[in-house]
Amino acid sequence: MQVNRIHKYESSKASTRDRLTSSSEEGSVMELERRGQLEVGKAEKRKRSYWYDQPAKAYEISREEVLRAWKCVKANGGSGGIDEISLEKFENKLTKNLFTIWNQMSSGSYHPKAVKRVEIPKGDGETRPLGIPTVMDRVAQEVVRARMEGALEKLFHEDSYGYRANKSAIQAVGKCRERCWKQAWVLDVDIQKFFDTIDHELMMKAVQKHCKEKWQVLYIERWLKAPIQYSDGSQEASEKGTPQGGVISPLLANLFLHYAFDMWMQRENPELTFERYADDMVIHCKTEEQAHYIQESLKRRLEECGLQLHTEKTKVVNCQVKKRNKVTQNQFTFLGYTFCPRRSMNSKTGEISSNFLPAVSKKAEVKFRGNLRKRRVFQNTSQSISTLAKSIEPVVRGWHNYFSRFYSSALGHTIKWIDQSIASWLRRKHKLSWYKAYACLRRLIFQQPGLFWHWKHSRISRRAV
Repeated sequence: MQVNRIHKYESSKASTRDRLTSSSEEGSVMELERRGQLEVGKAEKRKRSYWYDQPAKAYEISREEVLRAWKCVKANGGSGGIDEISLEKFENKLTKNLFTIWNQMSSGSYHPKAVKRVEIPKGDGETRPLGIPTVMDRVAQEVVRARMEGALEKLFHEDSYGYRANKSAIQAVGKCRERCWKQAWVLDVDIQKFFDTIDHELMMKAVQKHCKEKWQVLYIERWLKAPIQYSDGSQEASEKGTPQGGVISPLLANLFLHYAFDMWMQRENPELTFERYADDMVIHCKTEEQAHYIQESLKRRLEECGLQLHTEKTKVVNCQVKKRNKVTQNQFTFLGYTFCPRRSMNSKTGEISSNFLPAVSKKAEVKFRGNLRKRRVFQNTSQSISTLAKSIEPVVRGWHNYFSRFYSSALGHTIKWIDQSIASWLRRKHKLSWYKAYACLRRLIFQQPGLFWHWKHSRISRRAV
């Protein structure tokens, strides 16, 4: 059967008419089409997507890996990078965007965009620089991170708790509490601007040692060297550090400190124990002299690796409750918990004594209240009280679940503040006096104890009002 017009996949040359073109982009399905075949229908064209009939690529990266990486990035949330493409905009053209990532990564032509620099305020008045890659770059980083994680997990030290499967900050705090009872002294370690000062050359040596696939090494090096773009649009070359906001940055940080700290401790001080969560470290020592010696040795070791020990925040702490003096420090903060002597009751004997225990830090309490204030939920009196309860529940639940694991009675001050904020909301909404607002609050607690999350899961509210 003769076709009057040129087929989409036919050559325009008369000498090759009625034969398929030999474009390199055609898949095997196209090559099997018969000579003189009728034009492909619209339904068949739609069926052919970006995910099918592609030629072999230089690197073996499956489409399923890219899809899983996208689901992970979407679940974690976050804002867009310098291209201002949010997760929602990215998802509007999901198939096309995921194909672009897969096609570029598997062919070796992938190049990341500049990293958006954002300054995040800290509790002490300083700011923390945060690097935000684009959504496309975050998906690509997740592909590499997922490949590397399984191999590196077997390598890491058992006392490394940060960003690892089956490891958590609560486990690190619990182990630290247990060891503080056994060892009299602690070295609380703080590395100055760790994520911003990682040496690229040393980092790449560790990556090349454990990454057998060339494309992983290639893309990690490109991510490390991706320029930094500031709010005014100016860019700066990245000569050291890894963005504290990149998907792969925590894994690279763990790998760097595995050699810079974990293996060094195991080799030089095998008798000492420690807990490390990313760059937050606590080393347990027997004597004060030993703690000071380790501090000086660690300072030299970190300088060899291109890092600096924060001399003001790194301190030697006495964990003994009875043998204390005014000269030495007797408290430190680790992962939001402040360790210091506290009164506690023995559950078996009922005896009250002092022990070195962790509880929620004042800095964590201030940060929690600031998060609720930023939401301005207690200023919105047009909403119902059930809507108010739902709006603050995720924040209160996450905060309470984490900090109630140790010395939960220390949460009473902040929980009382939440109830006072609710009473203030009731007073403004219903134009009540303070006395009647608190009476209304007490009535709600006893009549609807499950209305607010902390009423249901904490007994402190009943005692506070």
